[in-house]
Amino acid sequence: MFGIQNRRDLTMELQSQIPILRPSIHARRANIVVKFQDLYGFTVEGNVDDVNVLNEVREKVRNQGRVWWALEASKGANWYLQPEILMIGDGIALKKTSLKISTLTNAITLKRLVRKGIPPVLRPKVWFSLSGAAKKKSTVPESYYSDLSKAVDGKVTPATLQIDHDLPRTFPGHPWLDTPEGHAALRRVLVGYSFRDSDVGYCQGLNYVAALLLLVMKTEEDAFWMLAVLLENVLVRDCYTTNLSGCHVEQRVFKDLLAQKCPRIASHLDDMGFDVSLVATEWFLCLFSKSLPSETTLRVWDVLFYEGAKVLFHAALAIFKMKENELLMTHQVGDVINIIQTTSHQLFDPDELLTVAFEKIGSMTTNTISKQRKKQEPAVLAELDQRLRRLNSLKETGKNA
Repeated sequence: MFGIQNRRDLTMELQSQIPILRPSIHARRANIVVKFQDLYGFTVEGNVDDVNVLNEVREKVRNQGRVWWALEASKGANWYLQPEILMIGDGIALKKTSLKISTLTNAITLKRLVRKGIPPVLRPKVWFSLSGAAKKKSTVPESYYSDLSKAVDGKVTPATLQIDHDLPRTFPGHPWLDTPEGHAALRRVLVGYSFRDSDVGYCQGLNYVAALLLLVMKTEEDAFWMLAVLLENVLVRDCYTTNLSGCHVEQRVFKDLLAQKCPRIASHLDDMGFDVSLVATEWFLCLFSKSLPSETTLRVWDVLFYEGAKVLFHAALAIFKMKENELLMTHQVGDVINIIQTTSHQLFDPDELLTVAFEKIGSMTTNTISKQRKKQEPAVLAELDQRLRRLNSLKETGKNA
């Protein structure tokens, strides 16, 4: 179902999966629980209201697709892939040779379109160009991925052992990912990258990210290059290295931003002794792929691959903001976790999340977040160094005992 296909087959397949949902329904006492597969093959469980929301989302996807096709008709095919339109941080940069009003207009239009969602049929092509993956791939021989896969085939490292352990735990029950074919494709992407970047190797969480990239991009090679540009250019460096220093920095930055953007929530959680990393670590490591419904996750990724990692903070803050009143009434850590997890798992309408993320959270520039990271890095590195020293001391004590 999700193997390598030509674009015509892919388009027909995705279009055939967008019809009105007709899930199987069974009663549980007074409640009605429904189960169905979403556009990307994931089994979703919810109530009848959730089905109605998803049907509305399907219609929005159709309408958004019509907008993109209409613009292609008026502006020309692939107008959004113009090389002179570059996204840098928070603004739009135009090459000096292309200072045209039409180019600026196209760039502004594209930013708005991306925030409203890229049609599933266009996602592979648009992501591959806007993220920089196409440019990264163009710098190496055409056979790079094939040669890499052959060169590492059969090699055993701590990374490959961990990958093999995680494969069956990656979206179990999915009709393609949880098959020998799906496992093999995901393994080749993850193992290949672990040899490309030995500093990262493999980190738990990347299996979910790479799996979702495979479902969207359709080919292993394109998924591999999307993973490469994500780890090497889009996300903060060291997020997935052995000590996860980059992830620890992101958690501290997020805590600071929560205090700035949602001070009442931050103060209440602090009084309770609640550490936001209890829920946010998974968000930043898995990029919401385990927490949000698939289409909502991919809408966040639409913006991620165009505007950068700041959208992860927007989305994370929005989830807390949406449940501010409920969170302020909690008294137990477990209640906070339950509210946050339930909310994220039921965000079937991407616009519900992204409207709050961009309109109610307020502006956050990439430059501001970068400064916050630099501020937090020394404390994180000192803490990790102290932890390592303590661990080594315990090992020495054990040897001498």
